[in-house]
Amino acid sequence: MPRKAAQIDASPWSQPGDRERERAAKREAVLRTAARFFNQKGFHATSLDDVATALNVTKPTIYHYFANKDEILFECTRRGLSAIIDASREAAAQGGTGASRLRSVLMAYAMVMLDDYGICVARTQDYNLTEASRKQFRALKRDIDALIRQVVAEGAEDGSLKVRDVRIATFTAAQALNGMGNWYNSDGPVGKEDTARQVVETLMDGLSG
Repeated sequence: MPRKAAQIDASPWSQPGDRERERAAKREAVLRTAARFFNQKGFHATSLDDVATALNVTKPTIYHYFANKDEILFECTRRGLSAIIDASREAAAQGGTGASRLRSVLMAYAMVMLDDYGICVARTQDYNLTEASRKQFRALKRDIDALIRQVVAEGAEDGSLKVRDVRIATFTAAQALNGMGNWYNSDGPVGKEDTARQVVETLMDGLSG
């Protein structure tokens, strides 16, 4: 008779895919927590002890995922800027006039700026980053500027936007949205989406009037 296969209990060790997901989730927890501390206390006033205590882990555990606080800061800002780029590209790819696409782009941008990582972008001076990180930070900002400028130029060309200078219009819109990360108060009377919409409509009134 053929020998019956042995019954094996589920292994208590995580599978490779599970380990990767767990690691990604833990990295995200470190970044999100650090971003909130950076936004509330400032980069220099925040210690990795603060982050570790909030997560109920030891500081060496943080170093298991990131080399230092500088790397954490850059990764927080990179995530914020990348989210702006991804959301803005998706909005820019929609059909319609330049004005309608610009409204979608600005709304996507504004919503990211009210997230933890977007606020971190707004409140981070690039001199706080290492030279290598600073170059990447500035390159991502240039990508955002180029994307918005293209949509503004297309709106000016199709007549749906009334702008005197595409470059200045782009700079003005970006600065207004970046500023939201400095003044928005989540405990205030107006929620994120309504705040974003009011700011965007104010900008669009000026750009399409």
